[in-house]
Amino acid sequence: MKLARVIGRVFCSRQEHALDGKTMLLIQPLRWEDESPLGDPIVAADAVGAGSSEKVFWVASRDAAVAFKDAPPVDAAVVGIVDGHQVKDFRRKR
Repeated sequence: MKLARVIGRVFCSRQEHALDGKTMLLIQPLRWEDESPLGDPIVAADAVGAGSSEKVFWVASRDAAVAFKDAPPVDAAVVGIVDGHQVKDFRRKR
């Protein structure tokens, strides 16, 4: 699971039939530790009804397609809305 913030929506005048009725979101991947941006924004299909500026977790590749019953051709899917999270400094050596 990866953290991101919804930064926009994507609208298409034409699209693959399997994408009909699905909302496409523009999300900015974030680091779990400090919520700083991680890479470029990406387009993800929304499986949970996420809204503008919400923090979400998302999956990629095959996991994105199986987030939907009809397995549409998507590379990323939003599968949860993050209400909060806590990160312990697990990467620091003791």
